[in-house]
Amino acid sequence: MKITQKFLMLVAVLGLLSMFSFGQAAATTTKKETKATTTTEKKSETKAAAKANLVDINSASKDELTALPGIGDAYSQKIIDGRPYSSKSQLLSKKILPKATYDGVKTQIIAKQGPKEGKKVKASKMDHDSMGHDDMSKPAPKK
Repeated sequence: MKITQKFLMLVAVLGLLSMFSFGQAAATTTKKETKATTTTEKKSETKAAAKANLVDINSASKDELTALPGIGDAYSQKIIDGRPYSSKSQLLSKKILPKATYDGVKTQIIAKQGPKEGKKVKASKMDHDSMGHDDMSKPAPKK
């Protein structure tokens, strides 16, 4: 009978140990997944914040351009005079900036595109409301 009790005690201890180890493994996996999710969220927030802080070389003021590292009054004026840009790399191809200066600011700039010519921009309600009565009574000119 003593052997049976010892055997049962051994089985019970092993069962408890295995439950404890499986619980630890599950907790560790959950922590890793939480860390991975948090890291991914932080990276996407950082990218969004960086994108929001990009300076548009097609519409930025001289002061905004001058605030960029390596861009002084002369370079900012050259950037303004060379507008519009279809891509930021045109600062190099049009020889507006030297490569070293461009490399220093390329992660901080963007070349946004305005509405393309030939495409009609929808009139806003504000445009309609600002029209006079005489303007609305006349038919639109034919093209």
